[in-house]
Formats: sequence, structure tokens, C-alpha cells
Amino acid sequence: MTALHAEEAATPAPLPQSMVERMTLIMDAFTGRSTRLTLEDVARRTHLPRSTAHRILDQLVRLDWLDHTSSGYSLGKRALGLGGRDGGHGEIREAAAPLLHRLQIRTGMVVHLAVLDGAEIFYLDKVGGRFALSVPTRVGGRAPAHFTALGKAMLAWLEPEQVEALIDGHISRLTNRTIGDIGTLHQELNRIRQRRGLAFERGERFPGISCVAAAVRGPEGPVAGISLVGDARTPLEQVAPLVADAARQVSLALFPGLASQRRARALHRVADETWSSGPMNRLLAVAQNGDWL
Repeated sequence: MTALHAEEAATPAPLPQSMVERMTLIMDAFTGRSTRLTLEDVARRTHLPRSTAHRILDQLVRLDWLDHTSSGYSLGKRALGLGGRDGGHGEIREAAAPLLHRLQIRTGMVVHLAVLDGAEIFYLDKVGGRFALSVPTRVGGRAPAHFTALGKAMLAWLEPEQVEALIDGHISRLTNRTIGDIGTLHQELNRIRQRRGLAFERGERFPGISCVAAAVRGPEGPVAGISLVGDARTPLEQVAPLVADAARQVSLALFPGLASQRRARALHRVADETWSSGPMNRLLAVAQNGDWL
């Protein structure tokens, strides 16, 4: 009897017959936004044949349920959007919340958390102090990415061609400090990379308001941004390291394996090695006319 039970225990469970059941097995293998699996990982976790897993993964990628990059498969925008009205951003908000409150208490400034959504930023959270009512932003609100520190901090970690695809044609000026063309934007994003990701905003959206921001980065690029907001007299350079550290900690909370990956590759991308001729020519044309800041 014991041997019989042992034999039954060693027998693998029958594979589900329907496509829906097999797709569900695969989706259940991804436990959160930060989960990244190779084809072999998926086949091992689901006990599906490798060829079957590969075929279903391809279908899920085409339908935006999963994303596929060189580092593996991860949840796509459809899967992340199933979590509710936050568009799948609950995990980011949860990871960032304690750090946002810590920043606000330490500085007394307004703290924002936002994500990049096309040519705009979308505010996920706002933690206020005495200055909060003077900052006309709200959770769920949007703003053009190119004239906010949050937007520029995230755009800086995209390829120049990606920036042009998102922003070109959406450039507009709100104040005399707002970036007004794609070439100037490329120039500013290059400065941000040289400052290790710190982006500044001084009167570009609202006169009299200044801001410093840094991107929360994942294995494939920026996933969010954190900013501190003050008035025009605020010494942003003094609080900038706090923003950078908070963004880094949120990145590590969302993607625990990120630290080792960052050590294995250079932090900066060299412009003349990664930029195509179009964006580079526009940046150089602007540079000949003097600095923007």
C-alpha cells in the first residue's frame, strides 16, 4: 500500500487540456510586476512542454498580457491593468509610500510620485506639507512630460528615438522657461544623464515653483519618478541627493536583483555611441545657440 501511494505521488498531474487552463497556468507563474521569467522558467513552473509554453507565451505577448525583452518575460499592460483603477500601479505606490512620507517629513516639501504615460506624466501620489495648497497638482492629474522635472527624469533613461516617438509633435510652451523644441529637450536630457539622473524644473510649468526629480528605474528603463517641490528660493541642490536615494530604494524594493545588474554595466550611455544621426544633429544645432539653463 505504501509503495502504491509512493508511485501515485511520483506520477505527475495530468496536463490541462484547454487553452484557457494552460494560459492560466502560465499567468499564475508571474507573481508580480517585478517577476521576470525565461522560457525555461515558465516550462519548469507550469510543467508544460517547452514548445507548448513557447507558443502560448508568444500569443500572450502579442495580446499585451505579457512583455518580452532580452531579460525574459514579464507582466504586460493588460495584466497590470486588471488590478483596478490604478492601472496596475498599486505595487509602485505601495513600495514608494514609506519613502515619500519620509522625504516629506525630512524636508517639509511636497513630494510627488508619477509614471510616464505617452507624452504625459500621470500623478500616482502627492504627499503635502505647508506648501501643498500652493502646488496645483493632484493625484490622478496629468501634465506634459517635457516641462516637468518628473517627466524629464524618466525621459532621460529612454533611447533618443523613443523620446522623439513620444514627444515630437507634442511640444508646447507654458511659460518662458518651458522647453519649446525637441532639440533643446535632447540637450536637457543629456545633462540629466550627466547628473546621474537628477532633473530640475524652475518655473517651466508654474512661475515661482521649482522641483527636483529622479526616476525609479527597472531592468528595462524608467517605471516611475519621485520629485520634491518648493518655491523658487528652495535650494534644490541640497535636497537632490535625498530624492535620488529614495528613487534608488524604490527601484530595489520593486526589483531586488537590480543592484547586481547595475554593477555589471556602465551607468552612463555615451551619446555618440547610442544616438542616431537625427537626434544628435538636432541637439548639436541647439548647442550652437547656447545653453538652455
